[in-house]
Amino acid sequence: MKSVAAPFMLEGKEVFTSVSVGIAISNAANYELADEILRDADTAMYRAKSLGKSRYEVFDADMRASVMARLQLEMDLHRAIERHEFSNFYQPIISLAAGEIVGFESLLRWNHPTRGQLGPEEFIAVAEETGLIRELGWWNLRESCRQMSEWRSTYPAYSDLTISVNLSPKQFLQPNLIEDISSVLKEFALPAAALRLELTESTVMGDPSGAIGMLEEIKALGISLAIDDFGTGYSSLSYLHRFPLDTLKIDRSFISGVGDGKYSEEGTEIARTILPMASNLHLDVVAEGVETGEQLDLLKKLNCKYGQGFYFSKPLPATDAASLLAKKTSWHPKSFSAASGHS
Repeated sequence: MKSVAAPFMLEGKEVFTSVSVGIAISNAANYELADEILRDADTAMYRAKSLGKSRYEVFDADMRASVMARLQLEMDLHRAIERHEFSNFYQPIISLAAGEIVGFESLLRWNHPTRGQLGPEEFIAVAEETGLIRELGWWNLRESCRQMSEWRSTYPAYSDLTISVNLSPKQFLQPNLIEDISSVLKEFALPAAALRLELTESTVMGDPSGAIGMLEEIKALGISLAIDDFGTGYSSLSYLHRFPLDTLKIDRSFISGVGDGKYSEEGTEIARTILPMASNLHLDVVAEGVETGEQLDLLKKLNCKYGQGFYFSKPLPATDAASLLAKKTSWHPKSFSAASGHS
């Protein structure tokens, strides 16, 4: 697996790959046909993919039930799109210097009829594997832009408000992506500068040269670009300057160890590295997952510009997010006394 993960050159381009491996162990008591062991190895392989890829799994009987549950989820997902069971929640992004809302991240939710509200981590992978991601991603982008256009019009004090929308790897590779984005902006008369598209490191590092071309096309529209969960692929730091980015979003894992007045040593050192580097590259930084005053103090000491997380607000339905704007909610930068202490 390590050998496969090593980068290699293909037609002059550096390519990064990963592998998911499923293993089934055969003996006469378990299997009668070769197809049966191949089926179970395939089941184990899908289990490996669902746990984050770049790993292996050995088949056990419990996996079969998991596969059946996945098939049910796939069928439910088809119906969910037809029945309009999806909605967007919005988490505010805060200027740490001013304590004011500067934008929102749009987060997709599935209002499942029997399982309740599901986050994207529970269904996006299935949507990608089944090809439903195009329709689902298109809905998410349109609704996010429609909502932002409405807010900017309704609340003049927030005329520079931005909306951040996540692009999955399959969405990023869609051939009509540029046309789709352009048509949505035109439909809702939303300035391109109001939209920020977020991609993970793994999305752009799979084919860095190809990604650069697509990112440059998106940038040419006037849209800003962010790398989400930055730091989880820390080896890609050396490639950062190659991409036409505007923002880095530091993964929550690097500040989650802050507590009881003590900072996570590893997370702090990584943040100390990332923030000056981002400044030198003229990139803004958003710290994700801010949950405590200790974390906030650390970020302010390190001159981090923006933050989001439960310390300020959980992801909210559109009506509740609009209430924050209507009340001109702010978190006083001198005190930031509590997550609920906004005015």
